[in-house]
Amino acid sequence: MFWIKFCLIATIVFVLISIVKLLLRNLLKIEKVKKEFFSFNHINELHRKIDRGLRTFSAITLVILSFVMLFYYEDLIYLILITVIAFMILNYMVRAFFEWKYTQYPKQSILTLTEMCLILIAIIIVIEFKLLGHLLI
Repeated sequence: MFWIKFCLIATIVFVLISIVKLLLRNLLKIEKVKKEFFSFNHINELHRKIDRGLRTFSAITLVILSFVMLFYYEDLIYLILITVIAFMILNYMVRAFFEWKYTQYPKQSILTLTEMCLILIAIIIVIEFKLLGHLLI
């Protein structure tokens, strides 16, 4: 039942993000930029280096935090979720900065920040209303 709910929520969030991005594109006259599916789509070499460093740092941090939380502070396990959300926000912010500063389509950063906010709102709603059961927090 968990996976059915998870897939349904993920589908709803994906559709909502697509609709909002389409509306913003039309409303703000933002050009559609071709991106490969399942690609990092780095803006330039500096963005690639920073993104790789951020992903490495976040992976190491999450592994260490997971071990510490599991063995010493089981009652604070929700801090792992907060850390994942913080790294997700940081990743989106870096991407938006590079889109705004270093591309010929700076309005793309609006779409990136909107996507980040919608994902964050979806996570908060799922946790607050316990839509996936009591598995989270």
